[in-house]
Amino acid sequence: MSGDVTITGFGVRTAFGTGADALRRGVFAGVPAFRPTTRFDTGPYRTPMAAAAPDGPDAVEDWALRHALARCGTEALDMAGLGPGTEAAILLGVAGDHTSVTRYWRSRPGEAASVSVRGPGTDAGRTGGVVRNGVAGEGVARKSDMVPGEDAGRTGGVVPNGAAREHVARTADVMPNGSGGEGAGPNAGAVTTGGPGAEPGGAAARLADAVPARLAELLAGHLGLTGPRLAFTNACVASAAAIIHACRLISSGRIDVAVCAGGYLVEEETFGKFDSGRALSRDGMVRPFSADRSGLLLGDGVAAVVLESAEHARRRGARPLASVPGWGAATDAHHIAQPHPEGAGLARAARQALRLAGDPDGAALGYVNAHGTGTKYNDGAETRGLRAALGGRAGSIPVSSTKSTTGHLLEAAGIVEFVIALLALTDGVLPPTAGFTRPDPECDLDYVPNRPRRADPRRALTINAAFGGANTALVLERP
Repeated sequence: MSGDVTITGFGVRTAFGTGADALRRGVFAGVPAFRPTTRFDTGPYRTPMAAAAPDGPDAVEDWALRHALARCGTEALDMAGLGPGTEAAILLGVAGDHTSVTRYWRSRPGEAASVSVRGPGTDAGRTGGVVRNGVAGEGVARKSDMVPGEDAGRTGGVVPNGAAREHVARTADVMPNGSGGEGAGPNAGAVTTGGPGAEPGGAAARLADAVPARLAELLAGHLGLTGPRLAFTNACVASAAAIIHACRLISSGRIDVAVCAGGYLVEEETFGKFDSGRALSRDGMVRPFSADRSGLLLGDGVAAVVLESAEHARRRGARPLASVPGWGAATDAHHIAQPHPEGAGLARAARQALRLAGDPDGAALGYVNAHGTGTKYNDGAETRGLRAALGGRAGSIPVSSTKSTTGHLLEAAGIVEFVIALLALTDGVLPPTAGFTRPDPECDLDYVPNRPRRADPRRALTINAAFGGANTALVLERP
């Protein structure tokens, strides 16, 4: 199937700013974006640090997630030379914008208001920001569910056995009158609130943005796309799962074009969950694969990519940036928070992707963008999983974790790191693992420590893992 799926455009935003040049100045230079965040009061937590965009009129949090996704989607379509009216699928990896939930409840202290999103055929009554019909439930990550120092990913939308759950963004569930655009129809996306003092607009008006299916509809409406819509909520592999599903649809001939997107902006609800699980680094640095690694830090990340069948891109004269010859997904269901100690699921996903790409031994592989959270359990298990997948070649293939600069982007990690792997191929530069100090005997691969490295890779592998044992792998190949 090599060459069936091509990449023709992308848009990306991280704490470094917008676009590829921002990634080159930050990620590829090995400069961490961590700083004390003022987005919310960090006084109750063990650390104030995150890779969050600065405050101010152009800051990411002032966009809201819907706007960040729309901007990246527009940039991706512009690069691809596509526009409104394109028959393209939208596949979105996101847990919803829960900033709106936090702000809503804090604006009405002590008030037990109930919230519902109106729309035919749905009973989406919510209390405390939890959707009762399961459209986009955000589970509470209790301290007992998390492992100290581990990647305490979120429970929202993750099936207990680690299987990726897809939510179909049906118009009837989220938008009245069958419209995918914001504000289309008298009650489009309407939110009703109970209790005294509730008023239209403000925090309450955007509570519906916590529903991933609604964000998929809003994105499709903003971009003017007319294809099917899917929302993936399977934690830290969500946007990678969206890309994999799009590749399957394109390679099977079911669609010609897909816009895949994902997003997470640092907000207090998830920050508090990771802090309570003791997963956050206390010293303000993320040191993947180092012996003294002490945890992860969260970061802003939003990206979109345009995928097309090779034939469709040729017919319209589009220039492919790269192809996606292989993909794989697997679950080990070892533990709700800990990875399998031998990286079994990750190895299976990587082997699937390499076999589909026609390179089962990874002979053509020149770079691996690792999940690399900087947590005690993840990095050793990931190293063993890569050794299992790549065999004797594992020690000679450069591997780096760009979470050492961007932070952990949760649902957006897969797609932002997909763009980073793409730039590594097209620029001929490997991004380093920043903050690397001293080797760990359990982590014995070539981690491109601290400095970028000139290289000429033909293919790159990017891998991600999530709560519940979900694992994804994607192979990219330059033209």
